[in-house]
Amino acid sequence: MQRTIKEIKGLLWALVFALLIRTFLFQPFNIPSGSMYPTLMVGDYIFVTKYSYGFSKFSFPLAPNLFSGRISEMRKPETGEVVVFTNPKDPSMDYIKRLVGQPGDRIQVKEGVLHINGEPVKLEKIADYPMIDYRSNQLVVLSQYIETLPNGKQHKILKDMPFGKGALDNTQEYIVPAGHYFMMGDNRDHSQDSRVLEAVGYIPEEFLIGPAKVIFFSTEAKWYELDNWISGLRPKRLLTMIE
Repeated sequence: MQRTIKEIKGLLWALVFALLIRTFLFQPFNIPSGSMYPTLMVGDYIFVTKYSYGFSKFSFPLAPNLFSGRISEMRKPETGEVVVFTNPKDPSMDYIKRLVGQPGDRIQVKEGVLHINGEPVKLEKIADYPMIDYRSNQLVVLSQYIETLPNGKQHKILKDMPFGKGALDNTQEYIVPAGHYFMMGDNRDHSQDSRVLEAVGYIPEEFLIGPAKVIFFSTEAKWYELDNWISGLRPKRLLTMIE
């Protein structure tokens, strides 16, 4: 009997410890869509450092209305970081995108090229990117570029449509409000992001959860296909840092 009680106590303490880590340090997320290819793939499992930007009510399960704003803020989000946030238009959904606009920035897409404060970002064409479309399960080949942001941050983006032909390749000029950020997916023609004001729009600072830092697991199998997780393993993506 005493042994059983000790085991139950040990399990409870382990659960409390895991909950504290998840709430205040590292939270796991899985990637369910293709909006961040080639940086993040469907089937990637990532850790987000929740303490980096401090905490808001969206840092906690069920987003309890305990306080407003952020507390224990260590630093501000940086342009070019991959960020997990709660969608302000649908707080039941968490999104992951790349931060391309700071408060006060002017953001516009012209002919498929991102412009920040009136200046086009630098694009360098590299080898095409073959991928299996997670929706059709068909092989597709997308054009791939290295995009360089004004602060020197570089990352890869994909273009499915020719420049200027994508649905979001020519936008209005967005002026990012104070206390808000502008997010875009790396898979530019297949991302619902801040360019779509009615569905995502500007992201209030309070809705940020944290920067995505590392891929700790990756598999071709769907999340519910547990028997195929190992056979679908992508070894080269394990424990890789997210740039």
